[in-house]
Parts: sequence; C-alpha cells; structure tokens
Amino acid sequence: MARKPSGKPNGRPPKPIDWAIFEELCKIQCTQSETASVLKIHHETLITRVEANYGEPYSSVYKKFSEDGKSSLRRIQFNLAKKNTAMAIWLGKQWLGQKDVSKDEVNHI
Repeated sequence: MARKPSGKPNGRPPKPIDWAIFEELCKIQCTQSETASVLKIHHETLITRVEANYGEPYSSVYKKFSEDGKSSLRRIQFNLAKKNTAMAIWLGKQWLGQKDVSKDEVNHI
C-alpha cells in the first residue's frame, strides 16, 4: 500500500473477513449479495478479496463450497428417508425415476 509523506498508509485498512463464515454461507448457497451483507462488505470487495485469498475466481471458490453443502443436504435427506415415508417416495421419484401410477394406467398394463 502506498504511503503518505507522513509515512502513514493511504486509505482505510482492509476489513478482516472470517473465511470460515464465508465458506459456510457458500455451503447453504447464499447469494453473493447475501454473503457480502452478512460479512458487512460491498459485493465487489467480496469478489476481489475472495480471489486474493483463495487464488481462484469467485465462481470457482463458490462452486467448490456450495457442492459441499449439497452433499450435506443429500446425506440429511437420505437419513430422513429412513424415518419419513414421504421423503423416501420423493427421493425415489427424483433420483430413481419412480412415479405414481393411476388406476387407468394400471388397467392398460
């Protein structure tokens, strides 16, 4: 950072960012503006600081941490399906291609 003739740095010192909070916000898929709001910084500052801290573009960093969140959610859903019939049915429809069959469809088989 450039210094004034007095020897003091120019501008405000960078606001510290709790990177653990940033990563958790990505895991629950907060938007960029939501994340910046929680961290109390401008969204453009967030982008710049993420790229400086992680050495990768914001989109890559966000994708990596949001994928962790998706896998956690999937684990929770599978555990819920053991106790909750509706969750088991929903997972079957979403991932196994299962579907409800109407009476008319049964009669045509």
